[in-house]
Amino acid sequence: MAKDKEPTTIKKYANRRLYNTGTSTYVTLEDLALMVKSGEAFVVYDAKSGEDITRSVLTQIIFEQESKGQNLLPITFLRQLIRFYGDSLQNLVPTYLDFSIDSLTREQEKFRGQLANTFGPSAFSAMEETVRRNTEMFEQAMRMFLPFGAAGRTDAAAPAPERPAERPARAEADYDALKRQLDDMQKKIDSLVSK
Repeated sequence: MAKDKEPTTIKKYANRRLYNTGTSTYVTLEDLALMVKSGEAFVVYDAKSGEDITRSVLTQIIFEQESKGQNLLPITFLRQLIRFYGDSLQNLVPTYLDFSIDSLTREQEKFRGQLANTFGPSAFSAMEETVRRNTEMFEQAMRMFLPFGAAGRTDAAAPAPERPAERPARAEADYDALKRQLDDMQKKIDSLVSK
């Protein structure tokens, strides 16, 4: 039902105050975090310029949650994410992350149900299977973007990389780092589930 409604408009003023036009009240970042958790859609506009600043406000909410000690994002993941800015794979990362988090969201009730019924290995095997599928999908996507990655590919229009010897090694290192981050995330999920 909330998906059919128009998103609530939040205005951010120069004094950094956030105004919810739906309830005609000032709100905090914590209030916006609760709105996200309850599934209520909103967009945030700069009151003066009218610019959509939703992304930066959501990022600010994540920053606040992380600074309160609710560490969800591993340091290695954050570092790797920063490395992707300006990289040739930058456009792939949002799609991959969207797909991964969407898969986790769809599967979370199944995971919770399995964990509630049994604490045996079957509860964790489903999570491992999801991580494995996501890793395979990422590997396939990475192969498409590696120079000389597709065997027998003859694409004369494709520009030659500046440093062909370093690109595959860097992509492989990026892939290895991403795999480690997925493993770290799985360990965090496992520890959260065991609590």
